[in-house]
Amino acid sequence: MTKRPETPLLDSISEISDLREIPRNQLAQLADEVRAEMIDVVSETGGHLGAGLGVVELSVALHHVFNTPDDKIIWDVGHQAYPHKILTGRREHMRTLRKENGLSGFTKRKESPFDPFGAGHSSTSISAGLGMAVAAELKGEKRNIISVIGDGAMSAGMAYEAMNNAGAMDARLIVILNDNDMSIAPPTGAMSAYLARLVSGKTYRSIRETAKQLSEHLPRFFSEKARRTEEYARGFWTGGTLFEELGFYYIGPVDGHNLDHLLPILDNIRDTDTGPILIHAVTQKGKGYGPAESADDKYHGVSKFNVITGAQSKAPANAPSYTGVFAESLIQEARNDDKIVAVTAAMPSGTGLDKFAKEFADRTFDVGIAEQHAVTFCAGLAAEGLSPFCAIYSTFLQRGYDQIVHDVAIQNLPVRFAIDRAGFVGADGPTHSGAFDTAYLGTIPNMVLMAPGDEAELRHMVTTAAKFDEHPIALRYPRGEGVGVDLPAAGEMLEIGKGRIIREGKSVALLSFGGRLAETMAAAEILSGLGFNPTIADARFAKPLDTDLVERLAKNHEVLLTIEEGSTGGFGSFVLSHLAQNGLLDNGLKVRPLFIPDHHFDQASQTSMYKAAGLDRNAIAATVMRALGNEKAANQVMTGGL
Repeated sequence: MTKRPETPLLDSISEISDLREIPRNQLAQLADEVRAEMIDVVSETGGHLGAGLGVVELSVALHHVFNTPDDKIIWDVGHQAYPHKILTGRREHMRTLRKENGLSGFTKRKESPFDPFGAGHSSTSISAGLGMAVAAELKGEKRNIISVIGDGAMSAGMAYEAMNNAGAMDARLIVILNDNDMSIAPPTGAMSAYLARLVSGKTYRSIRETAKQLSEHLPRFFSEKARRTEEYARGFWTGGTLFEELGFYYIGPVDGHNLDHLLPILDNIRDTDTGPILIHAVTQKGKGYGPAESADDKYHGVSKFNVITGAQSKAPANAPSYTGVFAESLIQEARNDDKIVAVTAAMPSGTGLDKFAKEFADRTFDVGIAEQHAVTFCAGLAAEGLSPFCAIYSTFLQRGYDQIVHDVAIQNLPVRFAIDRAGFVGADGPTHSGAFDTAYLGTIPNMVLMAPGDEAELRHMVTTAAKFDEHPIALRYPRGEGVGVDLPAAGEMLEIGKGRIIREGKSVALLSFGGRLAETMAAAEILSGLGFNPTIADARFAKPLDTDLVERLAKNHEVLLTIEEGSTGGFGSFVLSHLAQNGLLDNGLKVRPLFIPDHHFDQASQTSMYKAAGLDRNAIAATVMRALGNEKAANQVMTGGL
């Protein structure tokens, strides 16, 4: 265990006004202390590391210059907001980060007045900031709205839609582009700092505004020439012509780690009436921590780690992860089919496509944080006879829903959707929960929807998706490790729309869809101890539904449970609809659908979330006993009394 860092300046801050009393020549030391504190915290809790380390100086500068929380800072995505949380009254709770009943790993409105807008998905900050800026104007309030957005988030169209709107409205909005890609050389040196201060200052802005007004009274030819000359001059020095065309006043690039550069610029724009402004700050992801600087991809999100060595601790794997099985299975299929291509939206390692890319670099496409584009890009690939696999987390695929309907399903194009993180995701909380995909995909005509009960089934489903080209097809699978079954050497194509019986029984039928199959089988063992011999079935497909299997279970059992790790409106709803439409509820059948309840779940361990949602083995068994009218046995199961 390492000794916690000494932080005398940070220790003196009990509220945000204390930060503003610290002399500016000591703010660099404060930034060093915040960085040390953050490294120490995340080494104990795990979480997002690299992005936060890159905005330490920016966080200090913003809270020193602006009157937060009256002035509002919106952190895009929010995973880089750990320094912001440390500075805004949450330091003592930082070691509860991403834990049950602890601090969120993202910004969260109900957590602090310093978090004016919650975030978990990228590219929303400019839209939200514009809404707040317009609201302030309509209410007659004068305040600064600052949206901090990373260069990665600028790959999403939503950011440009917001900027286009803001520029046309001439709204009072400050956007800080946190550029940590390093594709633009860091603006070091006195000239860069001088230019940034110059163009943000009142004198330059006054001259520029006077020139604009003068040009309006010139003949069109001369005014257009003057505008282009001014843009060319600024673009030559700063590279900001694109943002100027969108209606933003561009300042930068500026060294985002140099407080002597940042503070004068923020001072200059704080009270100006010029609207909308974009400050281009170049930062280094992982700044100030050697291991994170040298491998920023591996230190974007981390488990607990040793501060001295940077080594991350990982629990020993009992089984391969679903993500890993998907990747290896897709590689196997691609070796035999050169039409298979893989597409992801800025998540190559998270979806396993980084492994695919090592063997098939020319058949792997990372389109950036642009899920809408990814889906329609895949539609174009499919229209030309290729077999695209669109690998996107469930929570992020929500952003491409219109494209799934309009560009894929209506045209019946065989795009294969590999939906990772389907269900609860643990510490990432509600913004990343994959609860809704069964419901939102299951309503779409022409869509085939399947989910594996274990990692071996996932291998078969990848093969099925690869070989099936009649309709779009989706396979959803959970975060984390499989259940430890033996993997087949190669996948086999499944019969579309057909489930399987795992165990024949009587009286009680347990019909599982997806990753709760192992827990369903464990619940069956509890019921066996109570004298029951339940039938266990694996649906495999939510759409098309195996109606023969459903009807067989309904006709031959007194109780039928459906179990799924998804929201209301999903698999259980499809089963109930079929039973009702065919009169199979009229004979006294007791149907109990189990699904994720209709509310958002805050971060916790996946095990805790399953228990809270009533999707663990005890809850499954207790639901059966309640359906049979045995409340006493149900309570005993839930309390572990059996």
